[in-house]
Amino acid sequence: MRYARVREGVFLARPNRFIAEVALEGAPTVCHVKNTGRCRELLVPGAKVWLAEADNPMRRTKFDLVAVQKGERLINMDAAAPNRAFGEFLAAGGVFERPDLVRPETVFGDSRFDFYVEAGERRAFLEVKGVTLEEDGAVLFPDAPTERGVKHLIGLTQAVGAGFEAYAVFVVQMADVRCFTPNRRTHPAFAEALERAHSAGVRVLAYDCAVTPESMEIGKPVNIVI
Repeated sequence: MRYARVREGVFLARPNRFIAEVALEGAPTVCHVKNTGRCRELLVPGAKVWLAEADNPMRRTKFDLVAVQKGERLINMDAAAPNRAFGEFLAAGGVFERPDLVRPETVFGDSRFDFYVEAGERRAFLEVKGVTLEEDGAVLFPDAPTERGVKHLIGLTQAVGAGFEAYAVFVVQMADVRCFTPNRRTHPAFAEALERAHSAGVRVLAYDCAVTPESMEIGKPVNIVI
């Protein structure tokens, strides 16, 4: 997936979850933050960031904050990017070699999953989570409590019970990480739900990504420590 019209700036402040103040060519600019997570370790004053110009010229905020530099790492922090990149990966034969159908936003029971796939006789539901929190090469999810995430894991477990394949997919929005693990410190209930889902037959996948200021693509599988 790619962005058009990307510009470099310097992060100044985040007045609330939805907007940030960025110095763009020296001038303070208000932009939309496409990630409602805390991202405290990413959005620090003076951090180099990249903004993508919004498609709608009438929008109040002209730019979306899509990437940030953290030390040596370039991290995509657009919450919509994992689904876009993973959808391209699925369609190209990632996970399922020859999918007959890749359908986004599909309901099963009282859950809505990111993807439903048919490949030959295989039927699968997949839920995608973007990961931006990194500590000493390990990446963790979530960075804030997510009851919705727990509900998705319960729904995936129910799908397995109904005879479907089910996948919890963690798209790491950076490259070259050591491992993925659930964030027990921030949300122990999610970590426990992931353990239960895995034991019940939900398959857990994690991939890193090749990230540039203008793009993000699924990269290599990441070691998973549940």
